[in-house]
Amino acid sequence: MRTLFLQAPTFDGFDGGAGSRYQAKREIKSFWYPTWLAQPAALVPNSKLIDAPPHNIKLPEIVAQANDFDLVVLHTSVPSFKSDVKTIEALKKANPKLVAGLIGAKVAVDAAGAMEQAPVVDFCARNEFDFTVKEVADGVPMSEIKGLSYRNADGVVIHNEDREIMTDMDQLPFVTSVYKRDLEMEKYFIGYLKHPYISFYSGRGCKSRCTFCLWPQTVGGHTYRTRSVAHVIEEIKYCMKEFPQTKEFFFDDDTFTDNLPRAEEIARELGKLGVTWSCNAKANVPRETLKVLKDNGLRLLLVGYESGNQKILNNIKKGMRVEVAEKFTKDCHDLGIAIHGTFIVGLPGETKETIQETIAFAKRINPHTIQVSLAAPYPGTFLYKQAVENGWLDVENAELVDENGVQIAPLHYPHLSHSEIFAAVEEFYKKFYFRAPKIASIVSEMVRSPDMMKRRLREGVEFWHFLRERQGVSKAA
Repeated sequence: MRTLFLQAPTFDGFDGGAGSRYQAKREIKSFWYPTWLAQPAALVPNSKLIDAPPHNIKLPEIVAQANDFDLVVLHTSVPSFKSDVKTIEALKKANPKLVAGLIGAKVAVDAAGAMEQAPVVDFCARNEFDFTVKEVADGVPMSEIKGLSYRNADGVVIHNEDREIMTDMDQLPFVTSVYKRDLEMEKYFIGYLKHPYISFYSGRGCKSRCTFCLWPQTVGGHTYRTRSVAHVIEEIKYCMKEFPQTKEFFFDDDTFTDNLPRAEEIARELGKLGVTWSCNAKANVPRETLKVLKDNGLRLLLVGYESGNQKILNNIKKGMRVEVAEKFTKDCHDLGIAIHGTFIVGLPGETKETIQETIAFAKRINPHTIQVSLAAPYPGTFLYKQAVENGWLDVENAELVDENGVQIAPLHYPHLSHSEIFAAVEEFYKKFYFRAPKIASIVSEMVRSPDMMKRRLREGVEFWHFLRERQGVSKAA
């Protein structure tokens, strides 16, 4: 079947694509590669991937191509679902014979609900969906495809048995071949990564059990399943040839450092190639491993600290001690490894006092840059189950973003309101960045690099616009 893989347009500047862990409008412009769409696209010969948001492709332009395809597969999320359904309706109006399916965490955990809400959807590929989608595109009868929920000839929704989770990750072709075919790499921008960058997975799944984390609980699982080192390095070499302008590679594995010997082995191979690279890491990597990574091209670690309060870390099953995270961060500073630290406000156990404790913690450990998010109880996560059972989640706020794609504060507690949690994000950013030492560090960075000066000035303007948007949300609430 002629197959279109589509990340549809939604909110302006919305980074909710098939590679984004937090589906929301960012503080500054950022777009992740649509890796979860590109992977099945790589399995379907002559398919096409349209990633509308970063390429600023509008719906009429996509609808004009509807008759070029027999099958369209959209990645959807909780915030974008209603908009994605409208996109399918428009495509089917232009091409009534078009078969339309959905993938993504939302339908992985609630295919029945999604298909009930959207009669226009013909199927949902659940859980790890790569080969499920391939079989649909290959024309295998839907009744025979594992991991598929579909409408039969009578319009009845049928849920086939689950598909076994993959163990041989090397059977997946390079996602970057789809990037080369269908995407403009310069359209993808992450504030803390060099530009242009390339990101992909060297493995799926995460051993940690963080209650809020989306992908491991819905698609990836809690076993870290990895590609062979040789396969990963082969893809890096492919990218070096096909994307010579790449300034940085990012391994988007949930926790690249879950397997330390493998991380060191990959690092040594990357060192031979002379590339700059970064990855996700837990704040417990030993100094000796950090040194191996740094000596072989590691520039930055993306680290989910979440909170500076130990009780909250215990509540979310982070498996981390505050003092271990502090030592890890000091080791990174000593070795010259930059850190982009992520924090979450409004997790179970949060109080006005713990918010201030986390802000003080962030200032003390002083990552190079930070991201502060609101706790988001995505369906399928333990946090969502907790929130529903304890009455922390209001049904009317369950979509997690407002009409502009900006995060709202969906959770509240008897001692901490929606508005107090929401306001804490802006307070956090201001207290962290508006300090003399941090300002001096940013200015010094700008003086040393004209490119960085242009970048930081643009980001500053975008950040202020973002704060104004949030203030509008706060007043509306």
